[in-house]
Amino acid sequence: MANSSIPKFHQKSREERIKKVASFSGLSKEDIAILKNGGISFKEANNMVENAIGTISLPLGIATNFRINGKDYLIPMAIEEPSVIAAASKAAKIAKKQGGFTMKADESHSIGQIQVVDVKVKSAMSNVIRSEKEILKLANSKSKTLSKMGKGAKQVTCKKVNSDSGPMLVVELLIDVGDAMGANVTNTMCEGVAPLIEKLTGGRVVLRILSNYSTKRLVRGTAIFDKKELGGQETVNNIILAYQFATNDPYRAVTHNKGIMNGIIAVANATGQDTRAIEAAAHAYASRTGKYSSLTEWKKDKAGNLIGKIELPMSVGIVGGIVNIHPMIKVCTKILRIKSAKELVCIMGAAGLAQNLSAIRALASEGIQKGHMKLHARNIAASAGVTPDKMNEVTRQMIKEGNVSVHRAKEILKEL
Repeated sequence: MANSSIPKFHQKSREERIKKVASFSGLSKEDIAILKNGGISFKEANNMVENAIGTISLPLGIATNFRINGKDYLIPMAIEEPSVIAAASKAAKIAKKQGGFTMKADESHSIGQIQVVDVKVKSAMSNVIRSEKEILKLANSKSKTLSKMGKGAKQVTCKKVNSDSGPMLVVELLIDVGDAMGANVTNTMCEGVAPLIEKLTGGRVVLRILSNYSTKRLVRGTAIFDKKELGGQETVNNIILAYQFATNDPYRAVTHNKGIMNGIIAVANATGQDTRAIEAAAHAYASRTGKYSSLTEWKKDKAGNLIGKIELPMSVGIVGGIVNIHPMIKVCTKILRIKSAKELVCIMGAAGLAQNLSAIRALASEGIQKGHMKLHARNIAASAGVTPDKMNEVTRQMIKEGNVSVHRAKEILKEL
């Protein structure tokens, strides 16, 4: 079985790292060339967005040590923030000693909404529900692919929404979109059934659009972290206190959840997911009780070890959209060795839980700046013109002095 634990991976050269990843994931020479050259051409970018003038790159790294549902993964993460990849890898290493992460994902059910106004809601609801089979048949005629796979529109529901303009009827389609994120097919089906909805209700359809609040696509999971590996019982207790702070104060909860999203969005960036949809759904879910709170839960088991849990909605896809056309995203998906969108969402959920553990562990012990400052000092030294052969010496001195600045880096460089 492939092993995601690679000793001293961070100390290896780029060539050595790529060689390890290629061996683990079965990358071809073409894949390796894409990793080295990276990104997309301007021509490709110009076909993706309007008024294109260039491209922006993010650092791409590999999180090691992950074992999820009994399978080892090397996880590509694209993010500009220091420490995230190292922190996730460290948390995964601790979790692996207890078997790793156990994750579960719902089926890939998308929600489409048709807004109906100028309507008698109660009678209109009855008409829609009675005609569910007709509506589903029409919706599924808009996607031959999903229908052939036994997927597609599965259910029609209705709800009343009160507004300043009066009551509205919202008709919702529940659609199994398979391994796609599903926005396009959901919108197509909503638009396709809209005339029928108007006919059945006698009202006027305004919006026909998917909901990014994907509560029918939850991912949830758990992991056990050994108390000794974390630094002892006091550290475990402090982590739980930090979590309780987040559950009871929205100011802390926002930053707590931002740490979770550091892990999730880094994987989303690397695999071409809709990060805005993921973020929006996660934060709405954190507010589902009427108070913004933590997306994770932390407690002790009988032995005093730390148990972490995570649950949030997430819409992802491994087919369609940018996933099919961006060469680097294709390679990142290949590195993961995934076969379904459900497998990808389990990986992303585990990355979020791992990152959250590392963040609150650091906060509850030595503080988060210790790890951040090491990489921050390197960035500052680089901007001051420090060459790679003198990088370690300059950054070490700045951190020792507690004076990390471009001016000080230049001074130290002159003294060497």
